Amino acid sequence: MKRRAILDAARELFVRQGVDRVSMDAVAAHAKVSKATVYDYFGDKRRLFLAILAAATESLNALTERAIAAHLADDAEITTRDRLEEAFIGFSVELGTTMIASAEYAAAFALVAQQRWHSPGTSDEVSTRAPQAALAERIAHFAEAGLLEASDVTMAAAHLAALTILLAYDDQPNAANVDLGRIRHIMTEGVRTFMRAYAKPQ
Repeated sequence: MKRRAILDAARELFVRQGVDRVSMDAVAAHAKVSKATVYDYFGDKRRLFLAILAAATESLNALTERAIAAHLADDAEITTRDRLEEAFIGFSVELGTTMIASAEYAAAFALVAQQRWHSPGTSDEVSTRAPQAALAERIAHFAEAGLLEASDVTMAAAHLAALTILLAYDDQPNAANVDLGRIRHIMTEGVRTFMRAYAKPQ
């Protein structure tokens, strides 16, 4: 309970004020715990920052796995290009509307954008690559099934994320004021663009 309170307090303060401007004393006060408790859990501010990103990444991985199971699983009977496009749209809409309307994910993306308190590459791992291994595996599966042409499935997954999630975040940066219809439109058009690039000609 205290750990969660510290993470929530730090995330809110870091986004609002910037990581470098927030003291551990301020985090402790906002979480209503002692500064010693904050240090006992996290050691220093950089580790606290990374713990916030790690929590968001873990949650994002779980969300991605659920969306894949719902739309892109082996038993989904995806045997045509049109059915695959429909499945990718369902997957992207579920992922996007959940992520972009989430204050936790929005905060994590905002913190990543600060690029100040984490090691090189951390921002990429948290913001775009967290779900991509599972998505790349699905793209490889559909390439083997003859529905996609993707010599580099990791790059294909990155392209799909860029055309959907990242574009929607750029368009809808405020989780408290999200236009879900707009997100669905971005996801749908992003998938259609992806399929024009990667779908195997019929």
